[in-house]
Amino acid sequence: MPRLDRRAFLTASTVAALGTSAVAAPKLRPAAEAPVSGHAKLAGFDGWTVYEDQSKRDGVITFVGGDEAMVLSKRLEACFDDITPPYLGLALKDICLADADLLADKLLGHGGDPDPEMVRKAAPPAGSNYDPNNLYTRLAWTNFVGTRQQGDTMPVFPNGRTRGYRPEHAFPDLTGDEGSKKRWEGLLGGWLPAVHKIIEVSPTRWYDLLVFADVNAKDPLLVQTWHRTVQYDNGRPVKTAFGYSYAAFPPRRKEPQAVDFYRGMLDFAGVWQGELKDQSKVTLPDGALSDMVSAAFARELVTRPGGTYPKYGVVDRDYFGPEYDGFQDIFTSSLYANLEWGRFDQAKAVIENYFDLFVADDGMINMRGPEVPQFGLTLSLMARYLMYTGDLGTVRKYAGKLAATAAILTELHDLALAKPMGEAGFGLLDGWSESDACLHPDPALWWKPYWNNSAFAVRGWRDMAKVWAAVDPGGAGLASDWNRRAEVLQAQLVKALRASVRHELKPAYVAVLPGAKLTHREAYAEARAKKQRTEHGWAHRVYAELLHADVLPDDLAATVIDAMRGHGATTIGVTANVVGANETTRSQLGFISYGHAQQLLRSGRIEEYLLFLYSHRYHSHTPGTWVAGEVSDIDGGLPLYCVPAQLTMPKLVRWMLVFEASDAEVLYLGRAVPRDWWGQPVEIKDAPTRWGRVDFRLQGASAEVVLEGSSQPKEIQLTLRLPKGRKVRDLRLNGRPVKLVDDAITFRPNGETRFKLTGEDA
Repeated sequence: MPRLDRRAFLTASTVAALGTSAVAAPKLRPAAEAPVSGHAKLAGFDGWTVYEDQSKRDGVITFVGGDEAMVLSKRLEACFDDITPPYLGLALKDICLADADLLADKLLGHGGDPDPEMVRKAAPPAGSNYDPNNLYTRLAWTNFVGTRQQGDTMPVFPNGRTRGYRPEHAFPDLTGDEGSKKRWEGLLGGWLPAVHKIIEVSPTRWYDLLVFADVNAKDPLLVQTWHRTVQYDNGRPVKTAFGYSYAAFPPRRKEPQAVDFYRGMLDFAGVWQGELKDQSKVTLPDGALSDMVSAAFARELVTRPGGTYPKYGVVDRDYFGPEYDGFQDIFTSSLYANLEWGRFDQAKAVIENYFDLFVADDGMINMRGPEVPQFGLTLSLMARYLMYTGDLGTVRKYAGKLAATAAILTELHDLALAKPMGEAGFGLLDGWSESDACLHPDPALWWKPYWNNSAFAVRGWRDMAKVWAAVDPGGAGLASDWNRRAEVLQAQLVKALRASVRHELKPAYVAVLPGAKLTHREAYAEARAKKQRTEHGWAHRVYAELLHADVLPDDLAATVIDAMRGHGATTIGVTANVVGANETTRSQLGFISYGHAQQLLRSGRIEEYLLFLYSHRYHSHTPGTWVAGEVSDIDGGLPLYCVPAQLTMPKLVRWMLVFEASDAEVLYLGRAVPRDWWGQPVEIKDAPTRWGRVDFRLQGASAEVVLEGSSQPKEIQLTLRLPKGRKVRDLRLNGRPVKLVDDAITFRPNGETRFKLTGEDA
């Protein structure tokens, strides 16, 4: 196949398109640290030699160039249902119909941290049991590949084919997807957007497939793809075929040679390592969790045309269509995740794209159904951006639009205060809390004072007021008004919410809006009987965003959490996609739900937080390649990908290590480190906070903390979650004796920037 000189092309066109420098240079290590003795030699080019450990299914691929090497690991997870007994011995019908989250209750019933392996076994893997004929207009793809620069993506199907290339041309065993059900999948290099598959077709034969996008391709929309398929008989490779985008058309278009494929792989790895070079570095005993963070950011760049233009999903018209592009959740989920991991350039690019193309001068968004809470979250995150980055110029650039966004909420607040005093929703903001409300014949049904509307208005006003003097030195009056309104609205929200708790139910139930007399399950049942819609629609968004805003007293937040878990609003510990109760469906919500998890952490409900983390990992993502579903059933169905769901895991992993109080000057370190990790190294470097970057390392009773900012929190709480029965003694912080109280050491920095904790097992 005719190709441009790859090195010349990469250092010219591609580097310019990606806006990066030296992206072709892969992350290397000394060759002595990457022994290849006994590994198969695959190819040689430009001073590089490629080896692969073909003695095992997850054998590494190693590029050796002189005294340096690049090692691409493999990790595989089963994509078929091999779990017995199903559902931890419970009946699916009982799980679906129960108000209580029976699986969560069982996983947490012993009183300690949940066992991640038992969490995995709580339900079949996502995508392991679906009927391709029952997907309506959707194609039965299970993954996708792409590059930053292309404007679209390429779906990958279970047997490894794309819309342009079919491995079954060379290997008839792989014809169709039925024969590909017993397969394992993973990502090359742990997180790179290259799909690795093992498909077992008999006890003695299996196929090893690799698919990734050509990072050097210059097509504006079309994604060019590299393919390798290896047939193994009795554990030995007997035939290898390579492909590039399409079937061969000899003599003009021929199959690529091994050297072409591996040169493409080396370029691919170098480009993608360069794309994520600014991400905070993390080391965890469970390497899959850290890889899921990087995989999420890579997948976001693939999803967004050019790496910055927003798309909610991929491939299927319904989620890739432009009517979704201005969806507020795409913006807020991306900005939040990229900020938390120090990806400030991407955060800035996302901000500029959104405010230039999707926010009008009057604050209204260029999207069909604005969500009231997301206006408040937008204000909060823009304030966080300024506090994290110090980039006053970008925030000032959009000061007018930010003030107009805040004004949308103040206008709704004025209308709320004009309601009759005796009305249940007096003083609370009416409006849609869910964008899809606008699609129905009578969207006024959902123009109501949902709790999350007001909760995030409070949070948005309060956080933007903290930085407004820097953004607009003449805007002190505006910031003062936001603070005043936040106090008034928060007080009314808490008052109305307390009045709406149904204490006669066990656990007590919190309605989705003031004045509601039914639980959301009762309301759905009534609406179904009457063949009507219900104002209780999208209850999951109400609860998750209410908790996320962090404006409730501790006892009331606890009531909401308990009500969710006890009345059908969680599934294996994750926020449920709330629908009417039935015998076959109980689903997890892949996006939005992170606000629920944040409040679990804030409330010190660490076992429940870890259940959320593990459950989201195993049941809101497909195995191994980690495609995150917007909504994921627990029956093995094929979830529909959306990028806000993909960006949930980075937040969950970041917060378990480094977390900030919303309104107090408190920094939490290691708050949700699993007890089973005791004694193993846990580390994050350059984690951004509003006080500056933080390095944190923990191993047993030893810890190191480095504060790199010009300001400091008033208090740091460092958590040591000892295994049950374990004790420590002689704890010292910078040589001074300290005490462990409720698993935590609390101290004030007082101008010091480096802290070393030492201790011994008792």
